[in-house]
Amino acid sequence: MYKYYILLFVFITSLFRAQTIDTLPQSHYKTRKIILGTASIGITAGTLVYLNQAWYQQYNTGKFHTFNDNTEWKKMDKCGHALTTYQTGRLMMQAMNWAGCTKKNQIMIGGFSGLAYMTAIELMDGYSEGWGFSWGDMVANTLGSSFAVSQKMIFDKQPIQLKFAFSPSPYAKYRTELLGKSFSEQLLKDYNGQTYWLSINPTSFIKHETKFPNWLSFAVGYGANGMIGAKYNNIVIQDAEGNTKTFKRYNQYYFSLDADLTRIKTKSKLLRSVFSWINIIKIPFPNIELSEGKLKFNAY
Repeated sequence: MYKYYILLFVFITSLFRAQTIDTLPQSHYKTRKIILGTASIGITAGTLVYLNQAWYQQYNTGKFHTFNDNTEWKKMDKCGHALTTYQTGRLMMQAMNWAGCTKKNQIMIGGFSGLAYMTAIELMDGYSEGWGFSWGDMVANTLGSSFAVSQKMIFDKQPIQLKFAFSPSPYAKYRTELLGKSFSEQLLKDYNGQTYWLSINPTSFIKHETKFPNWLSFAVGYGANGMIGAKYNNIVIQDAEGNTKTFKRYNQYYFSLDADLTRIKTKSKLLRSVFSWINIIKIPFPNIELSEGKLKFNAY
């Protein structure tokens, strides 16, 4: 459930996308800091309190415990954790830049904001029946935030970005309670339909002028398929005719092109905000897939 609130948090921070303009008076930056700080604290505190009251309290065991889920979902869930903290850090650093914050504060506060939020979620998981504090999740959360922060420190931008893609899989209908009933549920729960990408923009590393389109990126992706259970497909599935269906679990690796929308020049602050938000998503392009020892070509 918390993923819905993270998406809301990331969306709102993306609205504060405009670049800092040095000629603005300091009073403008003070107002922006107040707006950003109030919105961030309000959303963070509000969602955590609501989640604790509406969700976690009914599963509270009163005893902190850990939970090893490192072998579940072929680590697709860990990719999701890394993506969440990376994108939250990236957008919060941009928002703090809009508010006129120093680069140091952008890194230390904005860059690790996703890690702080997800750590609070993990602590609540640690007291919940059926879950637990996951060190694997924490490693993924830390890697995602560190990836955003390290690029900010070295390049002052994000030449390599973590992105997300989704297309409905044929497996959700067999276990709707686990993989989701509606599209919005499947988007967050059905790891079979998710793909996580590293999108690399080559012109970000080139200082001189080049004819290579500055928005064009290369992308490598990771996915998994055939999963109707977290660790094993140990549920008997039958089709409408009563025939037993079995699914093979396997990894998928991709190579494709992508578009870095943040590098499209526009004078519109609204468009810059929209592009920054949409840039979380890997733009569909034809791709080459390696899975089950075979190469495949996919049109999108």
